[in-house]
Amino acid sequence: MSADLEEQAKRAVGRRAVDEFVSPGTCIGLGTGSTAYYAIERVGERVREGWEIRAVPTSVETERLCRQFGIALRGLGDEPIEVAIDGADEAAPDWSLIKGAGGALFREKAVALAARTFVVVVTERKCVATLGAFALPVEVVPFSARYVAREIEALGAAVTWRKRGGESFLSDNGNVILDCRFGVIDAPQLLDAKLRAVHGVVATGLFVGLTSRLLVARADGTVADYEAVTRKPASPTPP
Repeated sequence: MSADLEEQAKRAVGRRAVDEFVSPGTCIGLGTGSTAYYAIERVGERVREGWEIRAVPTSVETERLCRQFGIALRGLGDEPIEVAIDGADEAAPDWSLIKGAGGALFREKAVALAARTFVVVVTERKCVATLGAFALPVEVVPFSARYVAREIEALGAAVTWRKRGGESFLSDNGNVILDCRFGVIDAPQLLDAKLRAVHGVVATGLFVGLTSRLLVARADGTVADYEAVTRKPASPTPP
């Protein structure tokens, strides 16, 4: 798929998710990244049409875009999230994902867990037989980063410390990101548990058991809509 077609596909699938799953008067979660951008843009259009929509952003950048498009903001836990819409770096047939290219994996996962429905929007280029071609982001407390990197390398990964402008990239939470190449990840739930057991790991970019719907934009301009058979229930909303 050419770059122009890829961008058109991102726009089509991002807007489709809003048109299909977002209703007036609801609170939604909005993801981070180039495909999620088009969902944010579409929500902004709905707001200008008179819809009342509140959004929980998954990053400082998404918060900025929501303000730009006139979307009212809410914090996580302020009210129930009916649906969260976000992209993915890889999506496997078992509904597992790799996310975190933009460094927002912790907040993206927090919002996905809280949402009643988690809709993932991707182009067909992101659909893979098995996760692992894309480096797995792991968010780590800076104090523990060198220790964590060694522990992850002991699990068989090649670890790269994410940089920006020659300096360590810091997430919106002030943490560093380690990009970890394991090769084929045939047991994502097990790997996620092993990584989270390392002291200093805040979150991994493995999203397992969270996807409710997967929308895939194809090169021919169509969007396929897949519904997951099972999904981990959202955390109970406090009274």
